This record gives sequence, C-alpha cells and structure tokens, in this order.
Amino acid sequence: AALIPPEADPHAFELTPRDLQLLLSADFIFANGAGLEEGLEPFLALPEIRGKVVDLSADLPLRPLDGGWDPHVWLDPTLVMKWTEKIAAALSQRFPEHAEFFEARAERYRAALAALDRWIQEEVEKIPAERRLLVTDHFSLGYFAVRYGFSEVGALVPSESSLAEPSAQALAELVRKMRELRVPAIFISPAFNRALAERVAAETGAQVVILYIGALSGPQGPAPDYLSLMRENVRRIVEALKP
Repeated sequence: AALIPPEADPHAFELTPRDLQLLLSADFIFANGAGLEEGLEPFLALPEIRGKVVDLSADLPLRPLDGGWDPHVWLDPTLVMKWTEKIAAALSQRFPEHAEFFEARAERYRAALAALDRWIQEEVEKIPAERRLLVTDHFSLGYFAVRYGFSEVGALVPSESSLAEPSAQALAELVRKMRELRVPAIFISPAFNRALAERVAAETGAQVVILYIGALSGPQGPAPDYLSLMRENVRRIVEALKP
C-alpha cells in the first residue's frame, strides 16, 4: 500500500490515525529517505515502527542541496534500480523461502527500468541542447537533469521543499533569468500554487506545465504507476521544450 495519496505533496503530507495504524501493521516500511519524510520522522522513530523502516536512499550518491540532501532520487530510473536491490534483499531476509521469487521480480523490474532509461534518452534528443532548461515549482528535477543533460535554471520556491516561501527578490531574479534565457516552460506539481506559477509565466511568456513529481495521479490518471509517471512527465517536458 502507498501511504501518500495520489497528487498529494509529500513535503506537506500529514499522517492520520488510520495511516498510523497502517504503519503499525506493516511488515516493512520502504521510505525514500534523504529528508523527504521529515514530517513523518517522529512516527517513523517510534519503537514499534523504526525497526520496519528501510531507507531506500541510504548509500546512494545523493546531491547536496539547501544545506541537506536532494531527496528526489526517484526521478533518475538508474537510482530506482538500486531501490529494487534493497527491497528484494529486505524481503528475502524476512521471507527466505521466497527469495528466488523476490529476486526474479526485482530483476524483471530492473530490465523495465533500463528500457525506460533508454527511451528517455531517445526522447530527450528531440530537444536541442540550448533548450534543455528546467524551471520548477521547487528544486525537484536535479537528478533527472544530471542524468539526461538538462540545466536547472531556477525554481519558484528556491528550496528542496515545496513548503518554503519565495521572496520577492528571488522571484524577480528568476523572471530576469527566464527572460534572458527565453525559458519556454515552468513545470509544477498538481498541488502547487498555480496562481504563483501563472504570474511568473505571464511576465516571462512561458507556459505552465503540470508534472507528476512527488505522487502518482491515481488509477484513472495518466501516471498510475512509476513507469507511467516517468513516461508521462518526459512526454510533457519534451512537448514543452522542443522547437
């Protein structure tokens, strides 16, 4: 089961009593780590829960950001491959009689991730290098940018968390930079302040594009699972940035 509901902001997510019961009853809690679940840490540290938590970002090559670490590692499929290894290992240790099954499933999913990575590289080639410019609601596409050759121009909220507040000076500097570079689009998540994004878009001539960054879209949406999420996001990025 997924703890964070569709289209929710993981930085702002608050646990309900029902969610706490879900954590208490789980065999494992697979957490992104790297500070993403900061608001949940008091609950994840409870004696009844902390032994079940598997930090999927532990030992990954994390990017420094905002005095801490950039937690958005899932936006690089090659890092998610590392997740599958950790998940399979944890499950195999708990249920050794099913170890072969877990490893086979993990290997199959890694093959799908490798195919996804190749597809993204092919799609990105449709965007000239000088137009591979990313402006986001907060600094969320750093791992994606490094993997696929984009530059992060800036963010409406210049932080690793969408909960920070932008200053007027920072927004003015972003607008200046976007005009200078002729940035075609601003990418935001469904839960972000659309009015703020539209204001900056009006001043720069950019379009506002929704991406599913921190959560899935739900079963009826375009991003009901991780592979679909990445494909839909890349499709939208390419459509917005190509000539």
